[in-house]
Amino acid sequence: MNQILEVAVPGGPYALAAGPDRATWVTLVRSGQIARVTDSGELTVYDVAPDSLPSIITTGADGALWFTRAGDDRIGRITTGGVLSEIELASGAAPFGITAGPGGTLWFTAMNAGTIGRIDLDGTVTEVAAPGGGPSMIAAGPDGALWFTMNQKNAIGRLEPSGALRVREVPTPRSGPVGIAATHDDAVWFTEFLAEKLGRIPTDEAIQELDLPGKPHAVVADPSGGVWVSLWGADQIARVGADGGATVIDLPPGSEPHGMAIAADGALWVALEAGYVWRLPVG
Repeated sequence: MNQILEVAVPGGPYALAAGPDRATWVTLVRSGQIARVTDSGELTVYDVAPDSLPSIITTGADGALWFTRAGDDRIGRITTGGVLSEIELASGAAPFGITAGPGGTLWFTAMNAGTIGRIDLDGTVTEVAAPGGGPSMIAAGPDGALWFTMNQKNAIGRLEPSGALRVREVPTPRSGPVGIAATHDDAVWFTEFLAEKLGRIPTDEAIQELDLPGKPHAVVADPSGGVWVSLWGADQIARVGADGGATVIDLPPGSEPHGMAIAADGALWVALEAGYVWRLPVG
């Protein structure tokens, strides 16, 4: 690891997504803004709303960035040119996780409402499932289904686009599952924040668990295999291989690492809620 780029981004960087413009887009949860950061460190900030709490962000099939607004119950959309729009949800929904799904659709979790919603290409919002349990982050799986963590129910949900739902309990009680990601080994990985473990599901097989101290929060697939995990409680990030071996990288004390994303060039970006984003060349 060399040539680490650190960019000061005030406002509480929380989650990131690689944009189609080869920039990285960041939610600023404390200031109610969205930031765009280039590989050279050029920063542009766009105002959303003071109490919107922009949370998770993803790239849609339309080439825009879509993000959840947990504070004011909306789904936000921003073009690579900085044009903002929004979709209003039911009051108290508290949308949090969001991901691109099959056929150009977007899927999101509503934590307080306990539902999973779909946004079609024309902007129509449909409630597809209501599993309860505080659905948190969501990811498109290698099997064409949507996988999501159920933070309050200590479970992982699998939702087919047709609406068929399966819920699996996490083996460790009160584990606090949060982050989730599909990987290149046809598995789904998720973090267990309270239990300090990393979970792995080889699609329809049994859930596997690995001890990973430091309160793991977000997880993202590494293109070369395995996953990267942010260890919020330890100010570290870790790379975990498919064999379970982990390599840990220390971050500055008090940095509060949250979201991560892999850029088009394979670099790892990390959001540090203390007010920075890091770009780490990998490989």
